[in-house]
Amino acid sequence: MTISVGTLRSLQQMSTDRGIFTITAMDQRGALKSMLNPGGEVPYATMREVKVDVVSALSPHSTAMLLDPEYGAAECIAEGALAGHAGLIVSIEETGYTADGSGRLASLIPNWGVSRIKRMGAQAVKLLVYYHPDEVESARKQREIIKRVLDDCRKFDIPLLVEAVGYPLAGQDKAAYAATKPNVVVRTAEELTALGFDIYKAEFPVDLSFPHDESTLGDWCRKLDQASPIPWIILSAGVDIDQFVKQVEIACQNGASGFLAGRAIWKDSVKLKDRAERQAHLRTKAVENLQRCSELAIKYARPFNEKMGRPQGFADIVQEGWYKQYPGL
Repeated sequence: MTISVGTLRSLQQMSTDRGIFTITAMDQRGALKSMLNPGGEVPYATMREVKVDVVSALSPHSTAMLLDPEYGAAECIAEGALAGHAGLIVSIEETGYTADGSGRLASLIPNWGVSRIKRMGAQAVKLLVYYHPDEVESARKQREIIKRVLDDCRKFDIPLLVEAVGYPLAGQDKAAYAATKPNVVVRTAEELTALGFDIYKAEFPVDLSFPHDESTLGDWCRKLDQASPIPWIILSAGVDIDQFVKQVEIACQNGASGFLAGRAIWKDSVKLKDRAERQAHLRTKAVENLQRCSELAIKYARPFNEKMGRPQGFADIVQEGWYKQYPGL
């Protein structure tokens, strides 16, 4: 795979020296509000405070942090919460999704975009799409929005990280969807990674909360790895930490280049109302949760350059006079 100097540098800044991603997500908005005040509103100041607390505790132990522009990205920089060595990934999509009858559709945050994410010093753009290959029209629309964002990312030489989350079809209950989920996850990876963005944030293929065959878990992760020509990392989807640790181990043993996790790491901490108690819980239990995952990723994950077919690195992408052809803004 080819790669530009700017994108390569950003991937290096988001990973370990060996090219493993151990990233913490704190870009949740609707989900975080539901955790802090179920069914009610949460003021900006509270959202900001919680995000600053999480980032202060976890960014020193993460290769990068995923944040949103509405409550956390600039705030954590300004308050000194984001560790200097940690990469910054910023969301571009609005929380939740819209529906036009064809499926669940992503919307971009108004008055925000790739150029501003690049300008604020971020290392990557993140776009979440809800996707089901059998929802043909909505799938087409989701691919189109990915293409539009990717075009801007290439213009500004910043990586695009795409996260895909599946969902049941109309009339399909959770159990029925769980039975089809492995195929949905693999097919989604095939369709989306073909667009040529930089990192794929994937669901674990099998829903472990429903009956499943333990012996097939590694097989499904290998199928996911084969479906994705680009580096992929596993997401947590808010599962309990013990289950996510298991998913990280299996995924990284079968091709993943690390993980990007949020609620599985810190959800028990942010439920604490007293700030001092919350901060203490984050510095202890949440850090422990993150380190359990990181140790497995560092032990088993495939470095992103190896997944890209470049085990010896990228030295050959730079030749004498390279700067004369490097495009400006």
